[in-house]
Amino acid sequence: MKKPLLDVLFASDKRKNLLLFLKDETKEMEEILSHLRTNRQSLLPQVRILEEHHIVTHESDIYELTIMGRQIVEKMVPLISTVNVLNTSIDYWGTRNLDFIPPHLLKRINELGKCITRQPSLVEMHSIQANFHEASKNSESVFVVTTFLFPNHVQLFKELLENGVNIHFIISPDVLGRLRYEVNPEFEKLLQNDLLNLFVHTGDDMNFLSFGLNDKCLFLRLFTNTGENDSRFTACTSSSALKWGKELFENFRENSTLITEL
Repeated sequence: MKKPLLDVLFASDKRKNLLLFLKDETKEMEEILSHLRTNRQSLLPQVRILEEHHIVTHESDIYELTIMGRQIVEKMVPLISTVNVLNTSIDYWGTRNLDFIPPHLLKRINELGKCITRQPSLVEMHSIQANFHEASKNSESVFVVTTFLFPNHVQLFKELLENGVNIHFIISPDVLGRLRYEVNPEFEKLLQNDLLNLFVHTGDDMNFLSFGLNDKCLFLRLFTNTGENDSRFTACTSSSALKWGKELFENFRENSTLITEL
């Protein structure tokens, strides 16, 4: 009796990794053995299972996916990469409110790649924010969506502008109300700088603390499912994560209004 197909695909790391290795082109056995760091005696039983299920075929010592195999592996790749993203910190992702992420981006959460999730102390959080700010000062652009402002936000903006950084900053209506109430002439002057683009979000989907990205890093500070801020954050640095974060920013900018004066 043949194994269920899901078992064939996922119950063995050797089979799964072989399928992923064959995803783009045919491979010789010696190349496969080197890549999987195994030997022929150990691998051949797994190959036979894949061949019995018409997923892999071979001629001489050259192996490739069948037509059906290519269709299956094409669907496997995003699933496996999504599992890998979530599995790095399943307790974090499983307790976050992700309602603010549009469905088309949530389906592509695998693009975040390998991320770091931490729950820093207040001192460590200050250091982390300082590092993000320093990286932003050396970036061409910085994109932020936030429901709060740091007490020294004017100084942070000034430093970015002095470094010629393009700032794209979306705030919540509550933050805009605070800025207007405090009436800071220095901040109003900064608004006249063409490098600073300040927006207020007009939707009701800002169910998070903040997220932002510069040329190097995507930074997410998300609420729990119960609306609490437990100070945990996630940082992702892959190029696909930066692209994903930029698309998330643009989704919020579409429902935001440019602020030119307070």
